[in-house]
Amino acid sequence: MNTFKSLVGGVALSVAIATSALAAGVEINASSTGLAMQGYDPVAYFSEGEATKGDYRITTLHDDAMYRFSSEENKAAFEANPAAYLPAYGGYCAFGAAMGFKFDGDPNNWKIVDNKLYLNLSKDIQERWEGDIPGFIEQASANWTDIADKDPAELQQ
Repeated sequence: MNTFKSLVGGVALSVAIATSALAAGVEINASSTGLAMQGYDPVAYFSEGEATKGDYRITTLHDDAMYRFSSEENKAAFEANPAAYLPAYGGYCAFGAAMGFKFDGDPNNWKIVDNKLYLNLSKDIQERWEGDIPGFIEQASANWTDIADKDPAELQQ
């Protein structure tokens, strides 16, 4: 019985360590398992011009976040130059960052501006953001230096 408990305890510890090793920091909008962009391919926005789900078998780890890709070519492009494809503000909502908050960026509400990918929380927030893109980007970038390393819940207090 003690051997069984030790085995179960060891497995549980291994899973906990593996999960925490994959979990990205608060500066990246990722799931508790470390999956970034809800599994969407960050390169496809640039190469296909649309939000494209990545394949769970084609992945890479970057800054402790797991990214999925729809093709090996997209994965190779990302690995060669991640900064070219990573969404602004760690994949959090661009409008939210402009307001000093971290809200989920929805991969289906996106826009590329000056070769940078921006995600927003929802369609109506995206429309509001599009009312003054340069102003909101300037505001979000200024805020990001203060909020990047803060937990999203901490910002809503």
